[in-house]
Amino acid sequence: MNKQNLYFISLFSIILILCIYYISIPNNLLDNIEPTISESSEAIEVSDTSNLVGLRVENDEMVLSQIEDLQNTIVDKDKSTEEKNLAYEQLKNINKNKGKQEEIENIIKKEFKYDSFVKIENDQISVVISSKDHNKEIANNIIKKIQSMFDTKKYITVKFN
Repeated sequence: MNKQNLYFISLFSIILILCIYYISIPNNLLDNIEPTISESSEAIEVSDTSNLVGLRVENDEMVLSQIEDLQNTIVDKDKSTEEKNLAYEQLKNINKNKGKQEEIENIIKKEFKYDSFVKIENDQISVVISSKDHNKEIANNIIKKIQSMFDTKKYITVKFN
């Protein structure tokens, strides 16, 4: 594999991730965020969806920096083949986790009618639900549904925002 092919694959994967992110953002996202000013002091009212967007942006920035580091490892001439293979496997794992996160968010949206943010790190899955109601039964049903998607035991946490 030559350098040009590697750069092409790297750039294509970054563009693909950004396209998926752009497509997954709701069109009316910016319409939901409206500042409100009270008489006593200035306050900005933030909707629940903007909290989820903030979590997504923070997570995407972290993932993009990891991808950049791994891609630098792959193209580094001084790295061994084992290190490059490990970096490539980690890149594949990041892309697989990103797909699983979106799949879980879509299932929660369809089956439970909640907006959510999902983060997968190794065997830990964190779910943030955009709801003021803190319902333990719904949280348990979400945990069971997510666990049924995996063959191995996962540590799943559900937090209501």
